[in-house]
Amino acid sequence: MLEIIRNSKRIVQVFLLLITIPFAVWGLESYFRGGGSEDLAQIGKTRIGMNVFREALRSEQDRLRRENPNANPADFDSEAMREMVLDSLINRYLLLLEAQKRGLNVRLAVQQMIAQAPDFQEDGVFSQERYEAAMAARRRSLLEFESELQENLLRQVLISAVFDASFTPQTVTERIIALQTETRDVQENLITWSSLANRIEVAEEEVKQFYESNHALFTHPEQIQVEYVVLTQNMLGSKAKISEADLHAWYENHKERFAKKQEERRLSHILLITGEDADKEKIRAESLQLLAEVKKEPGRFAELARTHSEDPGSASQGGDLGFMARQMLVKPFADAAFTLQKGEISDLVESEFGLHIIRVEDIRPGEYFPFAEARSQVEEAMREENVAGRFAEAAENFANLIYEESDSLKPAAGAYGLSIQKSGWLNRESRGQEPIFNPKLIRAMFSDEVLKNGRNTEVVEVQPGVLAAARLLEYQPAFLLPIDEAQEAITSRLREDKAQALAVAEGEAMLAEAREKDERGDWGKSQTVSRLDPGALYPEALEAILKVETDNLPAYAGVTLPGRGYALYRITRADAPTVEPELEKLLTEQVERFTAQNEVAAYLAALRQRYKVKINDGMIREKEQ
Repeated sequence: MLEIIRNSKRIVQVFLLLITIPFAVWGLESYFRGGGSEDLAQIGKTRIGMNVFREALRSEQDRLRRENPNANPADFDSEAMREMVLDSLINRYLLLLEAQKRGLNVRLAVQQMIAQAPDFQEDGVFSQERYEAAMAARRRSLLEFESELQENLLRQVLISAVFDASFTPQTVTERIIALQTETRDVQENLITWSSLANRIEVAEEEVKQFYESNHALFTHPEQIQVEYVVLTQNMLGSKAKISEADLHAWYENHKERFAKKQEERRLSHILLITGEDADKEKIRAESLQLLAEVKKEPGRFAELARTHSEDPGSASQGGDLGFMARQMLVKPFADAAFTLQKGEISDLVESEFGLHIIRVEDIRPGEYFPFAEARSQVEEAMREENVAGRFAEAAENFANLIYEESDSLKPAAGAYGLSIQKSGWLNRESRGQEPIFNPKLIRAMFSDEVLKNGRNTEVVEVQPGVLAAARLLEYQPAFLLPIDEAQEAITSRLREDKAQALAVAEGEAMLAEAREKDERGDWGKSQTVSRLDPGALYPEALEAILKVETDNLPAYAGVTLPGRGYALYRITRADAPTVEPELEKLLTEQVERFTAQNEVAAYLAALRQRYKVKINDGMIREKEQ
């Protein structure tokens, strides 16, 4: 465990940046609570609800929008994006479940990492004040930060173990390096379709036939112009007056947010695992018998834990889990452990890991920032809640006005002082950054309710905290371009297709003749290429060249280059150069990393089998309506 700390000295500094990015991590407890009445995926007994998935998807979409402001918004709501986010969520769940099942305890490692982080040191010594100030600046409690750091370290422990165990035989590494560094001297003869285009005739009948067979290519899509209104949460502001009494009450009800140090309990437990194939009635009977023994002779708790507990991480320690905060535990375990007094033993507690008998060994009370120090944060949080609450009410009223006054946007616009904006011409595939280009809103604008019935669209949340609705101003139906307007484009395309086919035919004939006689071909200047340095070659050309056997030289290769023509290559030399030590080291590391990544992928696949991951494919493909 400590080796990970030594090899990751900057993990805390990196994590200090990561925690400002949504979707980096969630609290441990939120993983196991899942959430939402609709289950998108199930991992053993643990469920991923649609609300958790939507939050993750939205956070990732927001991050990508910030990093790629000019990207196509539709790419952020594609099926591939949704699958990627769900896969990431599932992998996080799997790793945390496996860490809990193995009884991994990284609390000491987390404490040492924090103590060694330069950001929290003063004159070379850990400073609690600097640590607390850094968290306060990020509006994070110490518990939140430590829990998130613990989650990341638990995942890193498991992944690092797989990485460290991966192995690539030396012969395999040597062969891969040889393939990567092998060089070949080649000459090129490129036959471009454009050089043959003047030999191509396109008949009028061919143009007509292509036009009749491909009407979709020459159909101008239907278009609309709309007017629309946008309501944002930021427009509402926060005008509510908040009394000191309200501030104090909110502080007391949310005191955990302002913890310098949460209450911690040193816990011991005895765990009997109840897997899906286990005889659960037999295990429960054994657990009840153990419980009776423990309650009769509490002094034997550690002895019975060593003998009977199936938690590999704590059994050898007499069931000792060390000091734990509530949020570091799964909910059933935490609810039981934090209602007991020091020295008390629980009844049987069932979690997704099995049946527990818990004893509280010691209690460390929590410490909190006083109200006076937290006041500004309390007021800000209350105002944010107030704005969110007002926006929720406004959103409902806004939606009602749009629906009830379905023949005009003016009532809704007037109620909230919004300007009615006008779009340019839009089609079903229009994309852009403005709210009007939201794919869901565009689908609504092209619905029958709007196009045929002349009603407003539904209200669409185009971004978090941003609502929009629209109505039709003008409609232009799809129409087929006349053949005389399409003739030039069709002729050009047919000429290119024919010239490309001619280039391939002539190139293949030249290749066959060159292989037979080694005479024909207008070969260009020789160049040396390899997988590491392909020069100006197209990828498909390099692949064709490197596939050719070079026992007898010169050798020849040919490849079709779509949209360009056909290329022939004359290979005059093949060499396996001596690899410089630095390059060999770099390539060896890449091979080992690739092997390790494959091992990790296989490990995650095995975890999916072990925990029986089930995914509701219909829900992942279904975009929010």
